[in-house]
Amino acid sequence: MTRAFRTLDDIGDLSGKRVLVREDLNVPMADGRVTDDTRMRATLATVTELADKGAIVLILAHFGRPKGQRNPGMSLSLVTSAYQDVLGRPVQFVDWDGAPQAVATMRPGDVAILENTRFFAGEEKNDAEMVDRIAALGDFYVNDAFSAAHRAHASTEGVAHKLPAFAGRAMEAELDALDKALGKPEHPVAAVVGGAKVSSKLDVLRQMVTKVDHLIIGGGMANTFLAARGVDVGKSLCEHDLTGTAEDILDAADAANCTVHLPYDVVVAKEFRANPTARTVNVHEVAADEMILDIGPAATEALADVLKNCRTLVWNGPLGAFETPPFDTATVSLAKTAAALTKEGGLVSVAGGGDTVAALNQAGAAGDFTFVSTAGGAFLEWMEGKDLPGVAALTR
Repeated sequence: MTRAFRTLDDIGDLSGKRVLVREDLNVPMADGRVTDDTRMRATLATVTELADKGAIVLILAHFGRPKGQRNPGMSLSLVTSAYQDVLGRPVQFVDWDGAPQAVATMRPGDVAILENTRFFAGEEKNDAEMVDRIAALGDFYVNDAFSAAHRAHASTEGVAHKLPAFAGRAMEAELDALDKALGKPEHPVAAVVGGAKVSSKLDVLRQMVTKVDHLIIGGGMANTFLAARGVDVGKSLCEHDLTGTAEDILDAADAANCTVHLPYDVVVAKEFRANPTARTVNVHEVAADEMILDIGPAATEALADVLKNCRTLVWNGPLGAFETPPFDTATVSLAKTAAALTKEGGLVSVAGGGDTVAALNQAGAAGDFTFVSTAGGAFLEWMEGKDLPGVAALTR
Protein backbone atom coordinates (compact mmCIF):
# COMPACT_ATOMS: atom_id res chain seq x y z
CA MET A 1 0.00 0.00 0.00
CA THR A 2 1.49 3.36 -1.03
CA ARG A 3 0.98 6.01 1.61
CA ALA A 4 1.39 9.77 1.54
CA PHE A 5 3.77 9.48 4.51
CA ARG A 6 6.81 7.35 5.34
CA THR A 7 6.58 4.64 8.00
CA LEU A 8 9.09 2.57 9.96
CA ASP A 9 9.21 0.23 6.95
CA ASP A 10 11.03 2.99 5.03
CA ILE A 11 13.69 3.79 7.62
CA GLY A 12 16.51 1.35 6.78
CA ASP A 13 19.32 0.18 9.10
CA LEU A 14 18.84 1.49 12.63
CA SER A 15 21.69 -0.14 14.51
CA GLY A 16 23.21 2.46 16.85
CA LYS A 17 21.13 5.25 15.30
CA ARG A 18 19.51 7.78 17.63
CA VAL A 19 15.77 7.96 16.98
CA LEU A 20 13.67 10.77 18.48
CA VAL A 21 10.15 9.44 18.97
CA ARG A 22 7.29 11.84 19.78
CA GLU A 23 4.80 9.96 21.94
CA ASP A 24 1.82 10.95 24.08
CA LEU A 25 2.67 10.22 27.72
CA ASN A 26 0.26 12.82 29.10
CA VAL A 27 -1.35 10.23 31.37
CA PRO A 28 -3.73 10.84 34.30
CA MET A 29 -2.17 10.50 37.76
CA ALA A 30 -3.43 10.47 41.35
CA ASP A 31 -1.35 10.21 44.54
CA GLY A 32 1.82 9.76 42.48
CA ARG A 33 0.45 6.81 40.53
CA VAL A 34 -0.61 6.51 36.88
CA THR A 35 -4.36 5.78 36.94
CA ASP A 36 -4.78 4.89 33.24
CA ASP A 37 -1.88 3.57 31.12
CA THR A 38 -3.79 3.42 27.79
CA ARG A 39 -1.55 6.05 26.19
CA MET A 40 1.56 4.26 27.40
CA ARG A 41 0.42 0.97 25.90
CA ALA A 42 -0.26 2.72 22.58
CA THR A 43 3.50 3.43 22.29
CA LEU A 44 4.65 -0.16 22.68
CA ALA A 45 4.61 -1.27 19.04
CA THR A 46 6.85 1.59 17.89
CA VAL A 47 9.25 1.76 20.82
CA THR A 48 9.72 -2.02 20.99
CA GLU A 49 10.32 -2.34 17.24
CA LEU A 50 12.91 0.45 17.19
CA ALA A 51 14.76 -0.89 20.26
CA ASP A 52 14.73 -4.44 18.87
CA LYS A 53 16.31 -3.13 15.66
CA GLY A 54 19.20 -1.67 17.68
CA ALA A 55 18.13 1.96 17.73
CA ILE A 56 18.83 4.27 20.67
CA VAL A 57 15.25 5.35 21.41
CA LEU A 58 14.74 8.87 22.79
CA ILE A 59 11.12 9.57 23.71
CA LEU A 60 9.84 13.14 23.42
CA ALA A 61 6.60 14.01 25.22
CA HIS A 62 4.78 16.67 27.17
CA PHE A 63 3.05 16.31 30.52
CA GLY A 64 0.42 18.78 31.71
CA ARG A 65 0.56 22.49 30.95
CA PRO A 66 3.67 23.97 32.57
CA LYS A 67 3.48 27.00 30.23
CA GLY A 68 7.19 27.13 29.42
CA GLN A 69 8.36 26.89 33.04
CA ARG A 70 10.01 24.05 34.92
CA ASN A 71 7.45 22.50 37.26
CA PRO A 72 8.55 19.50 39.37
CA GLY A 73 4.92 18.31 39.58
CA MET A 74 4.84 17.97 35.78
CA SER A 75 8.19 16.25 35.30
CA LEU A 76 8.19 13.15 33.11
CA SER A 77 10.47 11.58 35.74
CA LEU A 78 7.19 10.92 37.60
CA VAL A 79 5.97 8.52 34.90
CA THR A 80 9.29 6.87 33.95
CA SER A 81 9.06 3.91 36.30
CA ALA A 82 5.40 3.24 35.35
CA TYR A 83 6.42 3.39 31.69
CA GLN A 84 9.27 0.96 32.35
CA ASP A 85 6.75 -1.49 33.86
CA VAL A 86 4.50 -1.21 30.78
CA LEU A 87 7.40 -1.53 28.32
CA GLY A 88 8.97 -4.44 30.18
CA ARG A 89 12.54 -3.21 29.70
CA PRO A 90 14.76 -0.58 31.39
CA VAL A 91 13.91 3.06 30.68
CA GLN A 92 16.16 5.90 31.80
CA PHE A 93 15.08 9.48 32.43
CA VAL A 94 17.17 12.23 30.81
CA ASP A 95 17.05 15.90 31.77
CA TRP A 96 17.71 18.39 28.99
CA ASP A 97 20.64 19.99 30.82
CA GLY A 98 22.91 16.99 30.37
CA ALA A 99 21.09 15.41 27.42
CA PRO A 100 23.93 15.29 24.82
CA GLN A 101 26.30 13.66 27.35
CA ALA A 102 23.64 11.19 28.59
CA VAL A 103 22.64 10.17 25.05
CA ALA A 104 26.33 9.65 24.13
CA THR A 105 26.59 6.92 26.79
CA MET A 106 23.50 5.01 25.58
CA ARG A 107 23.88 1.67 23.79
CA PRO A 108 21.90 0.19 20.86
CA GLY A 109 18.48 -0.94 22.14
CA ASP A 110 18.45 1.49 25.08
CA VAL A 111 15.32 3.56 25.75
CA ALA A 112 15.12 6.95 27.47
CA ILE A 113 12.41 9.52 28.21
CA LEU A 114 13.53 13.12 27.81
CA GLU A 115 12.16 15.74 30.21
CA ASN A 116 8.84 17.47 29.44
CA THR A 117 9.27 19.44 26.20
CA ARG A 118 6.80 22.05 27.48
CA PHE A 119 9.23 23.15 30.21
CA PHE A 120 10.59 25.40 27.44
CA ALA A 121 8.66 28.32 25.98
CA GLY A 122 10.21 27.48 22.59
CA GLU A 123 8.27 24.20 22.39
CA GLU A 124 4.79 25.66 21.89
CA LYS A 125 6.18 28.57 19.85
CA ASN A 126 7.90 26.07 17.50
CA ASP A 127 11.00 28.20 18.04
CA ALA A 128 13.95 27.51 15.69
CA GLU A 129 16.43 27.33 18.59
CA MET A 130 14.30 24.73 20.38
CA VAL A 131 13.89 22.74 17.16
CA ASP A 132 17.68 22.70 16.67
CA ARG A 133 18.25 21.66 20.29
CA ILE A 134 15.93 18.66 19.87
CA ALA A 135 17.17 17.71 16.39
CA ALA A 136 20.82 17.74 17.53
CA LEU A 137 20.12 14.66 19.68
CA GLY A 138 18.84 12.44 16.86
CA ASP A 139 19.54 10.90 13.47
CA PHE A 140 15.88 10.17 12.68
CA TYR A 141 12.52 11.51 13.85
CA VAL A 142 9.37 9.41 14.35
CA ASN A 143 6.00 10.96 15.21
CA ASP A 144 3.76 8.43 16.93
CA ALA A 145 1.44 10.91 18.70
CA PHE A 146 -1.61 11.64 16.55
CA SER A 147 -3.27 13.18 19.62
CA ALA A 148 -0.71 16.02 19.52
CA ALA A 149 -0.57 16.29 15.71
CA HIS A 150 -2.93 19.28 15.56
CA ARG A 151 -0.28 21.37 17.33
CA ALA A 152 2.58 22.96 15.35
CA HIS A 153 5.09 22.63 18.19
CA ALA A 154 8.85 22.08 18.04
CA SER A 155 8.57 18.39 19.00
CA THR A 156 5.52 17.63 16.83
CA GLU A 157 6.23 19.61 13.66
CA GLY A 158 9.45 21.64 13.65
CA VAL A 159 11.89 18.77 14.12
CA ALA A 160 10.21 16.80 11.28
CA HIS A 161 11.72 19.34 8.87
CA LYS A 162 15.23 18.92 10.32
CA LEU A 163 15.60 15.14 10.30
CA PRO A 164 14.34 12.29 8.09
CA ALA A 165 10.76 11.95 9.44
CA PHE A 166 8.52 8.90 9.69
CA ALA A 167 5.17 7.89 11.17
CA GLY A 168 5.28 5.43 14.07
CA ARG A 169 3.03 2.36 14.17
CA ALA A 170 0.28 4.03 16.25
CA MET A 171 0.28 7.09 13.99
CA GLU A 172 0.26 4.85 10.91
CA ALA A 173 -2.74 2.87 12.21
CA GLU A 174 -4.59 6.06 13.05
CA LEU A 175 -3.99 7.66 9.64
CA ASP A 176 -4.95 4.46 7.80
CA ALA A 177 -8.19 4.23 9.81
CA LEU A 178 -9.05 7.88 9.18
CA ASP A 179 -8.40 7.47 5.48
CA LYS A 180 -10.79 4.50 5.39
CA ALA A 181 -13.42 6.48 7.29
CA LEU A 182 -13.44 9.80 5.44
CA GLY A 183 -10.52 9.93 2.99
CA LYS A 184 -11.56 7.14 0.65
CA PRO A 185 -14.56 5.55 2.41
CA GLU A 186 -16.91 2.95 1.09
CA HIS A 187 -20.40 4.46 0.75
CA PRO A 188 -23.00 4.75 2.18
CA VAL A 189 -21.23 6.61 5.02
CA ALA A 190 -22.91 7.57 8.29
CA ALA A 191 -21.62 10.00 10.91
CA VAL A 192 -22.84 10.18 14.49
CA VAL A 193 -22.15 13.64 15.91
CA GLY A 194 -23.25 14.19 19.49
CA GLY A 195 -22.35 16.34 22.45
CA ALA A 196 -23.79 19.19 24.44
CA LYS A 197 -23.41 22.18 22.14
CA VAL A 198 -23.74 22.91 18.43
CA SER A 199 -21.26 25.79 18.88
CA SER A 200 -18.42 23.36 19.66
CA LYS A 201 -19.07 21.23 16.57
CA LEU A 202 -20.16 23.75 13.93
CA ASP A 203 -17.17 23.12 11.65
CA VAL A 204 -17.59 19.35 12.04
CA LEU A 205 -21.28 19.50 11.08
CA ARG A 206 -20.59 21.73 8.06
CA GLN A 207 -17.85 19.37 6.87
CA MET A 208 -19.84 16.18 7.52
CA VAL A 209 -22.87 17.16 5.42
CA THR A 210 -20.59 17.36 2.38
CA LYS A 211 -18.87 14.02 3.09
CA VAL A 212 -21.47 11.58 4.40
CA ASP A 213 -24.78 10.12 3.27
CA HIS A 214 -26.37 10.05 6.73
CA LEU A 215 -25.74 12.53 9.56
CA ILE A 216 -27.08 11.39 12.93
CA ILE A 217 -27.25 14.29 15.41
CA GLY A 218 -27.53 13.50 19.11
CA GLY A 219 -26.87 14.95 22.54
CA GLY A 220 -27.83 18.46 23.56
CA MET A 221 -27.03 19.74 20.07
CA ALA A 222 -29.99 17.78 18.64
CA ASN A 223 -32.27 20.06 20.70
CA THR A 224 -30.99 23.12 18.84
CA PHE A 225 -31.82 21.44 15.53
CA LEU A 226 -35.26 20.40 16.81
CA ALA A 227 -35.89 24.00 17.91
CA ALA A 228 -34.84 25.16 14.42
CA ARG A 229 -37.56 22.89 13.06
CA GLY A 230 -40.16 24.52 15.30
CA VAL A 231 -40.18 21.95 18.12
CA ASP A 232 -40.73 23.32 21.64
CA VAL A 233 -37.93 21.65 23.62
CA GLY A 234 -39.09 22.84 27.06
CA LYS A 235 -36.19 23.55 29.39
CA SER A 236 -33.76 21.29 27.52
CA LEU A 237 -30.19 22.40 26.92
CA CYS A 238 -30.56 24.36 23.68
CA GLU A 239 -28.66 27.16 21.94
CA HIS A 240 -31.67 29.14 20.73
CA ASP A 241 -29.38 31.82 19.26
CA LEU A 242 -27.98 29.21 16.86
CA THR A 243 -31.24 27.93 15.36
CA GLY A 244 -30.55 30.00 12.22
CA THR A 245 -27.15 28.34 11.88
CA ALA A 246 -28.79 24.94 12.38
CA GLU A 247 -31.22 25.75 9.55
CA ASP A 248 -28.30 26.67 7.29
CA ILE A 249 -26.65 23.30 8.04
CA LEU A 250 -29.92 21.48 7.28
CA ASP A 251 -30.17 23.38 3.97
CA ALA A 252 -26.56 22.49 3.12
CA ALA A 253 -27.34 18.84 3.87
CA ASP A 254 -30.32 18.93 1.49
CA ALA A 255 -28.13 20.45 -1.23
CA ALA A 256 -25.52 17.70 -0.72
CA ASN A 257 -28.08 14.83 -0.63
CA CYS A 258 -27.14 14.08 2.98
CA THR A 259 -30.01 12.80 5.14
CA VAL A 260 -30.02 14.36 8.62
CA HIS A 261 -31.52 12.15 11.33
CA LEU A 262 -33.04 13.92 14.33
CA PRO A 263 -34.89 12.04 17.09
CA TYR A 264 -38.66 11.85 16.83
CA ASP A 265 -39.16 10.26 20.23
CA VAL A 266 -37.16 11.33 23.26
CA VAL A 267 -36.67 10.55 26.94
CA VAL A 268 -37.53 13.49 29.18
CA ALA A 269 -37.34 14.32 32.88
CA LYS A 270 -38.03 17.37 35.06
CA GLU A 271 -34.67 17.17 36.81
CA PHE A 272 -31.20 16.19 35.70
CA ARG A 273 -29.93 13.51 38.06
CA ALA A 274 -29.44 9.74 38.08
CA ASN A 275 -32.65 7.71 37.72
CA PRO A 276 -35.27 10.46 38.09
CA THR A 277 -38.90 10.00 37.07
CA ALA A 278 -38.59 9.93 33.26
CA ARG A 279 -40.96 9.35 30.35
CA THR A 280 -40.65 8.65 26.65
CA VAL A 281 -42.61 11.03 24.42
CA ASN A 282 -42.91 12.23 20.85
CA VAL A 283 -40.73 15.33 20.34
CA HIS A 284 -43.87 17.45 19.98
CA GLU A 285 -45.07 16.42 23.46
CA VAL A 286 -42.22 17.77 25.59
CA ALA A 287 -43.74 19.78 28.47
CA ALA A 288 -42.53 23.28 29.30
CA ASP A 289 -40.91 22.08 32.55
CA GLU A 290 -39.21 19.00 31.02
CA MET A 291 -35.79 18.50 29.47
CA ILE A 292 -34.75 16.07 26.73
CA LEU A 293 -31.96 13.83 28.08
CA ASP A 294 -31.81 10.94 25.59
CA ILE A 295 -33.09 9.66 22.25
CA GLY A 296 -36.12 7.38 22.54
CA PRO A 297 -36.30 3.66 21.67
CA ALA A 298 -38.20 4.05 18.38
CA ALA A 299 -35.69 6.57 17.02
CA THR A 300 -32.79 4.42 18.28
CA GLU A 301 -34.19 1.40 16.44
CA ALA A 302 -34.59 3.45 13.25
CA LEU A 303 -30.94 4.59 13.55
CA ALA A 304 -29.86 0.95 13.91
CA ASP A 305 -31.63 0.26 10.59
CA VAL A 306 -29.71 3.16 9.00
CA LEU A 307 -26.39 1.64 10.12
CA LYS A 308 -27.39 -1.76 8.73
CA ASN A 309 -27.49 -0.16 5.28
CA CYS A 310 -24.16 1.67 5.62
CA ARG A 311 -20.61 0.52 4.92
CA THR A 312 -18.71 3.15 6.92
CA LEU A 313 -19.36 4.89 10.24
CA VAL A 314 -17.58 7.83 11.89
CA TRP A 315 -18.64 8.51 15.49
CA ASN A 316 -17.91 11.52 17.71
CA GLY A 317 -20.00 12.28 20.78
CA PRO A 318 -22.79 10.55 22.75
CA LEU A 319 -26.51 10.55 21.84
CA GLY A 320 -27.73 11.46 25.33
CA ALA A 321 -26.49 12.43 28.79
CA PHE A 322 -24.67 9.09 28.93
CA GLU A 323 -22.82 9.66 32.22
CA THR A 324 -26.17 9.74 34.05
CA PRO A 325 -28.32 6.59 33.97
CA PRO A 326 -30.74 5.81 32.39
CA PHE A 327 -29.80 8.42 29.77
CA ASP A 328 -27.03 6.21 28.36
CA THR A 329 -29.56 3.81 26.83
CA ALA A 330 -29.58 5.11 23.22
CA THR A 331 -25.78 5.52 23.07
CA VAL A 332 -25.17 2.02 24.47
CA SER A 333 -27.77 0.43 22.18
CA LEU A 334 -26.51 2.07 18.96
CA ALA A 335 -22.87 1.40 19.92
CA LYS A 336 -23.67 -2.29 20.35
CA THR A 337 -25.38 -2.34 16.94
CA ALA A 338 -22.34 -0.71 15.30
CA ALA A 339 -19.97 -3.12 17.07
CA ALA A 340 -22.01 -6.17 15.95
CA LEU A 341 -22.15 -4.96 12.33
CA THR A 342 -18.39 -4.35 12.39
CA LYS A 343 -17.73 -7.80 13.84
CA GLU A 344 -19.80 -9.37 11.06
CA GLY A 345 -17.60 -7.56 8.52
CA GLY A 346 -20.30 -5.30 7.07
CA LEU A 347 -19.17 -1.99 8.56
CA VAL A 348 -15.93 -0.03 8.96
CA SER A 349 -16.41 1.89 12.21
CA VAL A 350 -14.07 4.63 13.42
CA ALA A 351 -14.73 6.57 16.63
CA GLY A 352 -12.81 9.25 18.49
CA GLY A 353 -12.89 11.83 21.27
CA GLY A 354 -12.75 11.42 25.05
CA ASP A 355 -16.50 11.29 25.73
CA THR A 356 -16.99 8.92 22.82
CA VAL A 357 -14.33 6.48 24.02
CA ALA A 358 -15.84 6.54 27.52
CA ALA A 359 -19.32 5.89 26.10
CA LEU A 360 -18.14 3.01 23.89
CA ASN A 361 -16.25 1.47 26.80
CA GLN A 362 -19.38 1.79 28.94
CA ALA A 363 -21.29 -0.06 26.22
CA GLY A 364 -18.58 -2.75 26.07
CA ALA A 365 -18.43 -2.01 22.33
CA ALA A 366 -15.05 -0.30 21.85
CA GLY A 367 -13.17 -3.59 21.29
CA ASP A 368 -15.28 -4.47 18.24
CA PHE A 369 -15.03 -1.10 16.47
CA THR A 370 -12.56 -1.05 13.57
CA PHE A 371 -10.62 1.74 15.24
CA VAL A 372 -11.10 3.87 18.34
CA SER A 373 -8.98 7.01 18.51
CA THR A 374 -8.02 8.34 21.93
CA ALA A 375 -7.25 11.73 20.36
CA GLY A 376 -9.63 14.55 21.26
CA GLY A 377 -8.71 17.84 19.58
CA ALA A 378 -6.80 16.20 16.73
CA PHE A 379 -9.71 13.87 15.91
CA LEU A 380 -12.15 16.81 15.89
CA GLU A 381 -9.89 18.93 13.67
CA TRP A 382 -9.51 16.00 11.29
CA MET A 383 -13.34 15.70 11.15
CA GLU A 384 -13.45 19.44 10.42
CA GLY A 385 -11.31 18.79 7.34
CA LYS A 386 -8.32 20.74 8.66
CA ASP A 387 -4.70 19.92 7.86
CA LEU A 388 -2.92 18.69 10.99
CA PRO A 389 0.61 20.22 11.13
CA GLY A 390 2.18 17.12 12.72
CA VAL A 391 0.77 14.93 9.96
CA ALA A 392 1.48 17.35 7.10
CA ALA A 393 5.14 17.44 8.18
CA LEU A 394 5.41 13.67 7.60
CA THR A 395 4.15 13.65 4.02
CA ARG A 396 6.63 12.47 1.44
